Amino acid sequence: MRKTIFFILILLISAAGSVTAQDKLIIARVKYSGGGDWYNDPAAIPNLLDFINRETGIPVATTEKKVALTDEKLFSYPILFLTGHGRIRFNEIEVKRLREFLNYGGFLYADDDYGMDKYFHAVMKKVLPKAKFIELPFSHPIYHIHFDFPGGPPKIHEHDGGPARAYGLFLNGRMVVYYTFDTNISDGWVATHNDPPKIREEAFKMGANIMLWNLMN
Repeated sequence: MRKTIFFILILLISAAGSVTAQDKLIIARVKYSGGGDWYNDPAAIPNLLDFINRETGIPVATTEKKVALTDEKLFSYPILFLTGHGRIRFNEIEVKRLREFLNYGGFLYADDDYGMDKYFHAVMKKVLPKAKFIELPFSHPIYHIHFDFPGGPPKIHEHDGGPARAYGLFLNGRMVVYYTFDTNISDGWVATHNDPPKIREEAFKMGANIMLWNLMN
């Protein structure tokens, strides 16, 4: 309910023309150790936010925010984004901090950029030991909240050639982590991969759905 109210408020504030930094949609990228390239495609988040602003009118931050799980500012960011090609390592403090972040209402979107799947599963088992990854049905509202994806997550990059997969981790019935695998949606948010315009549009639309669903839940 609080997020729904926030969503309505930022639309009203935007319409009134008096938007402060605190009123803007912010997505913070998670910095982590272990060798995975957490920093790849630095234009991805700004490009997605620009798309969301153009399509919905929601005020957004124009620059990417980067945050370590030990950073004091962690809890000022309601949405975290994590990606990479390889190993992810969280120490005990980072595990505890991410658990607290999710328990206190935070949301994490993780996108496998190819090669991080087994490492992400391992670290999330430490963060939320009782939670299990559940593949979301195509009827889930995240696929229909603004743009319609009747077949579930779009396939942006081939990787292993299988279908695009998406999973949720839940706490007390609330999805706190949304994880996409074998699709790499965030790669479609940048021009460097030379994806066709239709593929990039699908990536942006799914990214917008993810963030809008979080704002409303």
